[in-house]
Amino acid sequence: MSAPIGSTRGSSQAKFETDVIRTAGGDLQITFLGHGSLLFVFQGQNVYVDPFGQVADYSILPKADVILITHEHRDHLDAAALGHIRTDRSLIILTETCASQVTGGIVMRNGESRRVAGILVEAVPAYNVLHRRGDGQPFHPRGIGNGYVLTYGDQRVYVAGDTENIPEMKQLTEIACAFLPMNLPYTMTPEMVADAVQAFRPRVVYPYHYGDTDTSRIVELLSAAPGIEVRIRRMA
Repeated sequence: MSAPIGSTRGSSQAKFETDVIRTAGGDLQITFLGHGSLLFVFQGQNVYVDPFGQVADYSILPKADVILITHEHRDHLDAAALGHIRTDRSLIILTETCASQVTGGIVMRNGESRRVAGILVEAVPAYNVLHRRGDGQPFHPRGIGNGYVLTYGDQRVYVAGDTENIPEMKQLTEIACAFLPMNLPYTMTPEMVADAVQAFRPRVVYPYHYGDTDTSRIVELLSAAPGIEVRIRRMA
């Protein structure tokens, strides 16, 4: 389901969209803040992903219980936005490169898992293979960034971070919903997303962090995929 709630980017912008995912532990509310930024609310706890001040006024959003940072790029690690929602009790999960900019966080590396505020958090790889800078270096090198798999009740939620359709993504299992980036040239084409989705088969696919990419293309590519629903929300 979708309903407009939350804050706004500016006084003239419509309120943020939200969806609700049913779990054995209660409802998981997802608020789509924009770009790579999300807010999950579950059992009264606020879990933010990659706060970014250009898509939301974090000074008027709820304080964070948990903050997940996928990598160090400025549109994912925004110190000002982080400062608005962080409290002395907030738990911050981040990468080793992010830890040089944010004190007091918990570093998780690819392949590690731990319970954070009662939520099972798994850090999974996020990197480029094909898409590279002019000097030949990947936009996101292997082993630096994280995606995260979060278990809410009996539902596993995958937030991919900035990545391509890497082998590790295709090996994921039992994903209820997946947030997959299509911001070109830095992440995936719709064709890459479709390739990955056909492999690990999440029940719901949310294109996110998609910039100017035409989201109708991923809808078209997955239109005949049984048991997979594509939901387009405002996440440019």
